[in-house]
Amino acid sequence: MSSRTGACVNSEIMRLALWWAHPLLQSVVAALLWRRGLHKKFPVFFTYLIVQIASFAVLYSLRADYGWYFWVYWIGAAITAVIGFKVIHEIFVNVFRQHPTLKDLGTVVFKWAGAVMLLVSVVVAFSNSRGDPLVHAVTTLERSVRLVQFGLIFFLLLFSRILGVSRRHFCFGIALGFGSFASMELVLLALQSGGFLHHEGFNLANMAIYNLSIVIWIGYALAPHEARHPAANPVQTLRWEQGLAEIQHPVPSDSLIPMFESMVERAISRSSRLDELPVRQPAAQGAKSFSAASSGSASKVGG
Repeated sequence: MSSRTGACVNSEIMRLALWWAHPLLQSVVAALLWRRGLHKKFPVFFTYLIVQIASFAVLYSLRADYGWYFWVYWIGAAITAVIGFKVIHEIFVNVFRQHPTLKDLGTVVFKWAGAVMLLVSVVVAFSNSRGDPLVHAVTTLERSVRLVQFGLIFFLLLFSRILGVSRRHFCFGIALGFGSFASMELVLLALQSGGFLHHEGFNLANMAIYNLSIVIWIGYALAPHEARHPAANPVQTLRWEQGLAEIQHPVPSDSLIPMFESMVERAISRSSRLDELPVRQPAAQGAKSFSAASSGSASKVGG
């Protein structure tokens, strides 16, 4: 009995230590962003850190009141999930800053993805008869955001060189932190649902992995700011841009512009071919006049 009590006490101390590490490490990241001026370049990510720190302060003060703690925790989790999704969009816009057409397409895709995630969360919340609807809705929203975060880091790992984004750039570091935490949390959820991990172990492992993600952000915030590299395949990105631009602004089939363009091109090519011909007209005319005179004199001599 005493060993079980001691294990519970040790688990509680570890949980509090990992929980307290969240705002301390996040404060370091926020201070580094402010000091290096990166909070202006990544305002949504900076807001995410501030909201997380404020949420911890409120929750820690309400830990003795379960009723208020429950509502504040899950409402704060929903707000954090929405801001986390906006952080993904911020990274995406930063990556495609030099490609406005791709950036506009990504913005539209993110808007629809956010609407679909909210709709799925609401449907899951009201279709599940067991448990609190708020818990089911927020949990579904969080897992959807985790999938998008994992997809973002996978996308950057595949296309960072093509897009000219260095893996030492801070936006890549933000994506790496979120993607690492998202992938490990999904693995822990799978282990918990399969009965290989109990609830307390899930919470401790999840908090520890999140702290490691914040350490990744600290490392990238301390590292020298890496500028964008030239794209490894700029022709491919230009083709993407041109293809999307043609889709967004197609030329009507009955438009007279292509006809006029072809006429102008033919006229220019014809004039250029004429200019390239040698000027031999005067010599030809002189030869003709000389031959005519010769024939005339010959006829006179013959006559």
